[in-house]
Amino acid sequence: MQIVLVGHGMVGHKFLETLAEAGVRDARVTVLCEEPRPAYDRVHLSSFFAGQSAADLSLVEPGFFERTGFELRLGARAVAVERRQNTVTSATGEVLTYDKLVLATGSYPFVPPVPGRERAHCHVYRTIEDLEAMKASGARSKSGVVVGGGLLGLECAKALVDMGLDTHVVEFAPRLMTVQVDDAGGRVLREKIETLGVHVHTGRHTVEITDGAGARHRMVFADGSWLETDMIVFSAGIRPRDELARQCALAIGPRGGVVIDSHCRSSDRDVYAIGECASWNEQTFGLVAPGYDMARVAARHIAGEPDAAFVGADLSTKLKLMGVDVASIGDAQGRTPRSRSFSYTDELRQIYKKIVVSADGRQLLGAVLVGDAAEYGTLLQMALNGIALPADPEFLILPGSDGKARAALGADALPASAQLCSCNDVSKARVCEAVGASACTIGAIKSCTKAGSTCGGCVPLVTQVMKAEMARLGMAVTNHVCEHFAYSRQELYHLVRVGNIRSFSELVARHGKGLGCDVCKPVAASIFASCWNEFVLKPELAGLQDSNDYYLGNIQKDGTYSVVPRMPGGEVTPDGLIAVGQVAKKYGLYTKVTGGQRVDLFGARVEQLPLIWEELIAAGFESGHAYGKALRTVKSCVGSTWCRYGVGDSVGLAVELENRYKGLRAPHKIKFGVSGCTRECAEAQGKDVGAIATDKGWNLYVCGNGGMKPRHAELLASDLSKDELVRLIDRFLMFYVRTADRLQRTSTWREGLEGGLDYLKDVLLRDSLGINGELETSMQHVVDTYQCEWKTAITDPAVRKRFRSFVNSDRPDERIVFVRERGQPRPAREDERVPA
Repeated sequence: MQIVLVGHGMVGHKFLETLAEAGVRDARVTVLCEEPRPAYDRVHLSSFFAGQSAADLSLVEPGFFERTGFELRLGARAVAVERRQNTVTSATGEVLTYDKLVLATGSYPFVPPVPGRERAHCHVYRTIEDLEAMKASGARSKSGVVVGGGLLGLECAKALVDMGLDTHVVEFAPRLMTVQVDDAGGRVLREKIETLGVHVHTGRHTVEITDGAGARHRMVFADGSWLETDMIVFSAGIRPRDELARQCALAIGPRGGVVIDSHCRSSDRDVYAIGECASWNEQTFGLVAPGYDMARVAARHIAGEPDAAFVGADLSTKLKLMGVDVASIGDAQGRTPRSRSFSYTDELRQIYKKIVVSADGRQLLGAVLVGDAAEYGTLLQMALNGIALPADPEFLILPGSDGKARAALGADALPASAQLCSCNDVSKARVCEAVGASACTIGAIKSCTKAGSTCGGCVPLVTQVMKAEMARLGMAVTNHVCEHFAYSRQELYHLVRVGNIRSFSELVARHGKGLGCDVCKPVAASIFASCWNEFVLKPELAGLQDSNDYYLGNIQKDGTYSVVPRMPGGEVTPDGLIAVGQVAKKYGLYTKVTGGQRVDLFGARVEQLPLIWEELIAAGFESGHAYGKALRTVKSCVGSTWCRYGVGDSVGLAVELENRYKGLRAPHKIKFGVSGCTRECAEAQGKDVGAIATDKGWNLYVCGNGGMKPRHAELLASDLSKDELVRLIDRFLMFYVRTADRLQRTSTWREGLEGGLDYLKDVLLRDSLGINGELETSMQHVVDTYQCEWKTAITDPAVRKRFRSFVNSDRPDERIVFVRERGQPRPAREDERVPA
């Protein structure tokens, strides 16, 4: 079978993924992609202006096309379809034959027929090329206008704000987001948007765009008023790209789009249409979730599942537009005959919530949430699954009623068919099946079902279902550290801090049982270090450490140790490099420059460690804490000091941050990156903490990871001064230290955080828990009590005795023969050593 897919956007790629999952073996699949790059995330296009690159937005897993055998042709536009011969012709004249043709051509931006719309510095908001053109215009502009106040328009407005422009939104309708919110919700949304510095103009009909007196353009409105701006972006809706369908005479819907049946077939049974270019029951869909549903249906039907059917789509949406929560469910406007509504408005906090219920008050028909969408998951499941409302449905949206709201919808109330994750079409039954197969963490659930792996909005509900199913199967629904402590690491941390507990014996006596084990002892050691920052090899603490911390060095496979001196920000003097080289040569150590911009010295025997540390300390070095679950490195580019693109002193900041947080013990290792500009040479967006310089200050990214499960860091805050940046990092690190599980990286901690990035912002930026001052104080204590553990170890005779092959002798064990590894020199003889 030969399958030709025209279009490789989000929906087109979902079709390919589903086709691959369906196990189609004998098909040759060719993809004609008009754009110069594979599928990328159009939903989060505005993040392009917050520092993400086109590669960051890619939806294609590395090796996908090599693994599947599908052929992707970039820059290949289809110009004609000949249905009698089953052929597709590309712009280059190449003719491809097909057995099944799938049209995933998407849509194009609607630009109102306004005279002057084709002027320079007038743009649309659709592709990466559009964004690059906008960015170029924005660099030469002071102000910008978005024409259109819907979902795309407000998303585009965020992009202009991120570019530092004085931003306006012009909307023809009397309110923003007319499809999703009602009049009252629109008023609150407008107030929140204007609070963020965006000027909103509703009820404005643009009749002409001419030269401006104080800016490039003047937008003239029907009422005679006008607005001047340097840049205009049209985001006034979309229209189906159905030109290929029209060319080959397929049936077209009354509002455009290729007419499809329940199997996503067009009027020609060999031609399918999916996504925004399709018309089902005289309806087109501009959201990604319905397009994904169509893609799955078309792929499964082609793969031989005759019952695969598209039955429509729920158009409920939950978004964060310019940092403002907006959600719409079902009949949000209350158009159902005899429907009733309950509403709540908080003008001080700019929150609006409304639910629409049936005439008898038993069924939820719709909802609008602006400013706070915490109840979205609960309300959506009630509406989709016809779950009976409680006797007092107003408590679902009233503040302080979370308990009653959640009680109205427990996991047991959901039917097995309930769709928990609309992005990836994951039902409650699928999650329960995964739990039965031992997927008992959110990370495991994401891996095997993909639930929560796209937008993340369903994670709280998926977590609830996962835990309920674990309880039903008799599994222990706990996150206890081990059998000796019936507490999670987070709970142990608070017990230690509140109880001022400083020894393991006291911790066991007050809150545990038994003698402890290799799990709980290092956890306790890490918590003690995070809270009190005492020397880890004190007599009462040494026995708790794992092997690396016990010897202040990473033990290697041959029984030797690595020594890693700290080089803050990767900065090191020539004398420092010479000293490191002399030590390596003297003791026969293998040297390697690490990805964190410092030098590892490998092959040190245990009795050599104090001698090596003494020489490094004399040369001005400290412990690099490469052995601990602590801050490892702060990677930096050369920044504005040397680089002609640098706008910030990345080296200076990196050195300052590394010196501030060195020695901080945490649930897992922590890595920083600091880049002097958005070219991102320090890879800050792949680190636990990343700072990127802009013309307005520093952008702070958190929870990235370049490890076994790479994760892109997320923007926590932008345009920060250095002092603001440091305070926010203080809060972030201490909040992570307090709340993460044992051996949990910031990336997996963030993925399991209920409320996700929004919750993190509420805690750290808006101080929703009222703990920011305490977090900053805790971090300052760590900073003030820092000590170089190598220096303390070599100056304490009792500790120094630990570093011997025999308890009663300083001599090495001569029966052990160490074989030199790759590049490891022999130790220098006395006459070869360079004088210190």
